[in-house]
Amino acid sequence: AAPVLRGLIGVTVLPHYSVTVQESYAHPFDQIYYTSCSDILNWFKCTRHRVSYRTAYRRGEKTMYRRKSQCCPGFYESREMCVPHCAEKCVHGRCVAPSTCQCEPGWGGPDCSSACDSNHWGPHCSNRCQCQNSALCNPITGACICQPGYRGWRCEEVCEAGTYGNGCQQKCLCQNGAACHHVTGECKCSPGYTGAFCEDLCPPGKHGQQCEERCPCQNGGVCHHVTGECSCPAGWMGTVCGQPCPEGRFGRNCSQECQCHNGGMCVSSSGQCLCSPGYTGERCQEECPVGTFGVSCRQTCRCENGAKCYHISGACLCEPGYTGEMCEVRLCPEGHYGLKCDKRCPCHAENTRSCHPMSGECSCQPGWSGTYCNETCTPGFFGESCQQVCQCQNGADCHSVTGECICAPGFKGSDCSTACPSGTHGINCSATCGCKNGAQCSSVDGACSCKAGWHGVHCSINCPSGTWGLGCNLTCMCGNGGACNALNGQCTCAPGWRGERCDLHCQDGTYGMDCRERCDCSHADGCHPSTGYCRCLAGWTGIHCDSVCAEGRWGPNCSLPCNCKNGASCSPDEGTCECAPGFRGTTCQRICSPGYYGHRCSQACPQCVHSIGPCHHVSGQCDCLPGFKGALCNEVCPSGRFGKNCAWGCTCTNNGTCNPIDGSCQCYPGWIGSDCSQPCPPGQWGPNCIHTCNCHNGAYCSAYDGECKCTPGWTGLYCTQRCPLGFYGKDCSQTCQCKNGADCDHISGHCTCRTGFMGRHCEQKCPPGSYGYGCRQVCDCLNNSTCDHMTGTCYCNPGWKGVRCDQAGVVIVGNSNSLTSAAVPVDSYQIGVIAGIIILVLLVLFLLLLFIVYRKKQKGKETTMPAVTYTPTIRVAADYAIPHLLSIFSIQLHILLSCGQGTPYHASSCSLNSSENPYATIKDPPLLMPKVECGYVEMKSPARRDSPYAEINNTSPTNKNVYEVEPTVNAIHSPGNSNGHGPFGQDPYDLPKNSHIPCHYDLLPTRDSPPSPHKELDSE
Repeated sequence: AAPVLRGLIGVTVLPHYSVTVQESYAHPFDQIYYTSCSDILNWFKCTRHRVSYRTAYRRGEKTMYRRKSQCCPGFYESREMCVPHCAEKCVHGRCVAPSTCQCEPGWGGPDCSSACDSNHWGPHCSNRCQCQNSALCNPITGACICQPGYRGWRCEEVCEAGTYGNGCQQKCLCQNGAACHHVTGECKCSPGYTGAFCEDLCPPGKHGQQCEERCPCQNGGVCHHVTGECSCPAGWMGTVCGQPCPEGRFGRNCSQECQCHNGGMCVSSSGQCLCSPGYTGERCQEECPVGTFGVSCRQTCRCENGAKCYHISGACLCEPGYTGEMCEVRLCPEGHYGLKCDKRCPCHAENTRSCHPMSGECSCQPGWSGTYCNETCTPGFFGESCQQVCQCQNGADCHSVTGECICAPGFKGSDCSTACPSGTHGINCSATCGCKNGAQCSSVDGACSCKAGWHGVHCSINCPSGTWGLGCNLTCMCGNGGACNALNGQCTCAPGWRGERCDLHCQDGTYGMDCRERCDCSHADGCHPSTGYCRCLAGWTGIHCDSVCAEGRWGPNCSLPCNCKNGASCSPDEGTCECAPGFRGTTCQRICSPGYYGHRCSQACPQCVHSIGPCHHVSGQCDCLPGFKGALCNEVCPSGRFGKNCAWGCTCTNNGTCNPIDGSCQCYPGWIGSDCSQPCPPGQWGPNCIHTCNCHNGAYCSAYDGECKCTPGWTGLYCTQRCPLGFYGKDCSQTCQCKNGADCDHISGHCTCRTGFMGRHCEQKCPPGSYGYGCRQVCDCLNNSTCDHMTGTCYCNPGWKGVRCDQAGVVIVGNSNSLTSAAVPVDSYQIGVIAGIIILVLLVLFLLLLFIVYRKKQKGKETTMPAVTYTPTIRVAADYAIPHLLSIFSIQLHILLSCGQGTPYHASSCSLNSSENPYATIKDPPLLMPKVECGYVEMKSPARRDSPYAEINNTSPTNKNVYEVEPTVNAIHSPGNSNGHGPFGQDPYDLPKNSHIPCHYDLLPTRDSPPSPHKELDSE
């Protein structure tokens, strides 16, 4: 049964038909042959075997399918499925039934192009949204998309306290108890606060809600930021701080009592006492200090000579012996004293400031002391009466008058407390030190104190070799060339030694300074402790002993040459030969025995098929003959390659196939030349252009199959037949437009008018007065007579006769009740014309009768069906054949059936002459009927696009590669009744696509569906 593909709405049936396919393949066999050799027992002849190939054939059956399907109204076919059709495209949906769209959620309208409005959602917008507070509704799911500041599945609730914004996801940042707006997050501040987040108090002078109220406080009073209550500064009181404190009170709200004495007043703001003149102290309880007087004791007393000053007014109270406003006047003259000023002062005048006028006591100049001012100040003291103590340090002296310090060497500064800077010394640090190598310099005398390892006046000389330490007084204890540190005596060992005294060799595996380096030797017996040079083992060399001896060398230090041959390597330590693959022997001088190869000749050669001798003794590869490849030389070179190792590329063009051995080209039919690049010469066709074209009348001959392509006006297999009557031009496809029996030129369609007609299509009769061929003859009729447009015969008017109507005739005229006639004799010429017409009509009727009889005979014939087989004509191995050649070549066969009447169909003598296509063969079909109509059959191979419906069932092992195809046409009949009126088993139009079986002419109209056999026969 034919397969059936069921769609959504509709049924698809795949009827099938079979085509027999015959193909060839190369079958291997063992061929024995003899060759010359050295075997004397067999008379110098040896038997050899080789694999050869012979052509074998196998037959298979190819099943072809033709799809026939039809969908119900409102549906159309898409990918073998019937899908519904919507007149308007479903923009946001899919077509589920004819002209019916199923919309996606969120879309509506007949073509699903209208988006849902804000109040509806779902398929076709059929559901109403339930969102509140201007929330958006998802047109697909109906979920509410809340506006900022709202929550809940219908967005009916505002954000919780402390949150705001989209999805209530943002946290409020308000401070000091402020409320947060659920949409914008804006803070609504409590009274007394301001700022974006209510983080600030109201600015000074403002209070209350949003800090909009002005404070009434005066005199610097501060109001509360919330209530506006005034907080008065010290010294003020009242609701708006407008009243000063009463006398005797001070402080905040005037709550404190003043404590001032001696008539002092207190400040109302701070309580500070403002003392009256002559008094001082926190509460004005003290008199002005000696030497001062007046308000706040800011005035200085000017009394001299020890007189006392009154603390209130500053008046001087003079000592005895003095007088004046400021007691500046001595009662006695200078140099005298006593009640009568008769005593002389005993003081040293130079060092004395004054002599007391009453007692004679000396008052010394600064820097002097003693009863008579004759003594300098004691060391450590200076100034007035030597009462001031010197402030000098580090043993410095001070000037007895001024107290200026005189520094000792090594110090400087006003009090000699600063030591000389580094690098200086002496009085006032004026000298520069000359010490070297970090030695310290004495700031007093500049002497150098050398560090360990140095000596000399300026510490610029190293300790002598073998000594170290301070003053270079210690002896070094380092051995084996080690050097000691001049500072601490530590030994620095020479390379290869270690230990505190450099008396130990480096440990194994180490070398160098302090034995810190590690030996980097791969194949060695240690390394030198000083230099680290590796002591390599036998067979190794290099700095690290990591390089095997160079090829051809071995032994200690790679000093001995190898004797190995043929690329063999010798053991670097013992010198034994390690043979390369393919060689053997002590010195690898011999190759492997025949049949063996590889390392130590231990591998057996494979069974090489098409090779030159056994395998290679080194690689084991088979040395293939030209044209073969593969590990066993059993594969033919791929298509396009030939020669030794298939190394050469074929140069064959135009589908030519090259010989894999020598690269010679087997040209495709229609081409010649060494590379098949030259087309057949004109008039030749087929393989190697061996056939001669048989086309006539200027027809083009196909170089491939010899098919004749006729010039306009010709048809038939060899273009020997003119176009049928009524047709002309290319392929006789144009219809003649000639009228009135005119002949149509089979090439140009030009009309050749018959006698008596004219015009492009001979549609016009000759004009009056002319007749004959081309209307070129002039009528000779007289007396207004007319002439025949074809023959020129005159038709006389009444009363005239004769050939030219030039003779008067007899005219009988009666009254109205009698017959009026003209006796006109009948001309013998007119009688002949009438007789000819009658005979022509009888002849046409006779031909029509023959045609009807012929048609009835045609209905008795039965249609034959062709079967196509493909037979290769050239033997080529499958490995280098062209695959799927049946689908590539479009083979058109013109087969002439030369069948005699009465010859049985199964014994037909139809054949191909030498000019026909040698690739086409007509196999005798079974007996259908005693007679068959002669004609020819045109076959074309199935087009490539029908291959998906083809199935081939082979009866022998499959050989997928075919070198060249020879189609064969078999006429196969279908069972039916003998008269040919039964149904055909296989319709001609069910043959492979592009195949047709015309009769008489190779023009057959194409049809979408096959007609019945009866209609086809009737149409002929």
